Parts: sequence; C-alpha cells; structure tokens
Amino acid sequence: MRLSIVIPCYNEHQTVTEVLHNVRAAAPKAEIILVDDGSTDGTRNLLHQITTQPNLQIIFHEQNGGKGAAVRTGITAATGDVILIQDADLEYDPRDYPALLRPIEEGKAEVVYGSRFLGGPRKTMMFWHMVANMLLTLMTNVLYDTILSDMETGYKVFKAQVLKGVPLRSRRFDFEPEVTAKILKRRYRIYEVPISFNPREYSEGKKIGLRDAFEAVWALLKYRFLD
Repeated sequence: MRLSIVIPCYNEHQTVTEVLHNVRAAAPKAEIILVDDGSTDGTRNLLHQITTQPNLQIIFHEQNGGKGAAVRTGITAATGDVILIQDADLEYDPRDYPALLRPIEEGKAEVVYGSRFLGGPRKTMMFWHMVANMLLTLMTNVLYDTILSDMETGYKVFKAQVLKGVPLRSRRFDFEPEVTAKILKRRYRIYEVPISFNPREYSEGKKIGLRDAFEAVWALLKYRFLD
C-alpha cells in the first residue's frame, strides 16, 4: 500500500524542517503533501527552498484558513492508498508510524488513531488540556456509542477510500470531532494504538485554545443530531 502523509502547517518555521526530516526517515517512500496555510513567520520562504525534494508536494494557501482547511486540501491532493495526518510541530513522533500502520496492513482496521492515553511514553501535558481532551472523548463515546480513549489525537490514519468518501467542511481544529463523528456514523470502528507524545507550551507556538474546545462540543452535537 502506498502511504500519503498530509502535513498541515501554519507558522512553524522553527520545527517544519526537522519534522520533514523525521517523516522521511520513518517513511522514505511515502508521498508527502505539506500544506502551508498562509504562514507569516518565514515558513513560506523556507518551504520555497525545498520544493524540488523527491516525493514532496508543497501547496500554499494564500490566506490562513485553519487546520481543517489545510487538511482538506491535503486529502484532495493525496494519491496513496492510506492517508496519515502529521502535524508540523514536534509533538508527534514519526517513529510511531509502524504501530499506526500495522492494523491496516494486517487487515484489522480501516481507521487507526494514535492515543496519547494508552500508556505510551509522554511528557506531562497541561492539566486543563488533559481534562478537556478527556471530556471531549467521553462526549464522543456517549453520543456515538464507542470507547475511544483519545478523540482529539493529531495522529489519525485512514484507508484513502474511506476518508475520501467522507464530506468534510471544518476549517479549524473542529476537523478532529467532525471526521471522528462522520467516520463513526458510517459504522467504521476505530482501532487505537499507543503513541508517544511531547506536548509544547503556548510560548513554543501551541495554537489550540478554549474557543476550539467549545467548537468541538458544538461539532459533536451538530453531526450527531443535525447533520
């Protein structure tokens, strides 16, 4: 199976080069689609210097549309049999790819989530972020009759035919609850594997905030009852 790795990127000048290096080391034959979502910190200039690297497609949004918008662009451009979403910071480690891909390769799953709460090594995260993650996951489980441990994880892997068949509209971080809700409503069961996690602080560029938690709650309710 050919792997496509979609990397949404916004103002990640300090990390994007290292992330690309780590992705190539973990998956040297993968198709890499990096979507720069209107960066203003010098990331775009840096990316223009590496556009000729093999198996790398860089797409530039002229204006910032949000993570969901960037991921949707990447999904549309992906040509592989399996699509993996990779953030452009250093919170998630590409060395977890074999564990993430194994359930699909072995025919056990069509959708795999990497869970930060199944015992993998991790740096301690901010307490209220952990509480918000757990509450949103609990809400997902109640509304969609499942037993996920980490709905908000940034590591999500899909068979391309599954993901490309799901109409997505989210533009910001509500991508995570939207895609989860729509996958579950289509009766796909999500396979979870433990991953490592190295959370960063707001001073290091972390972007998700309280507004996004409320948007996630609304998305879970909307896609369960109204959409």
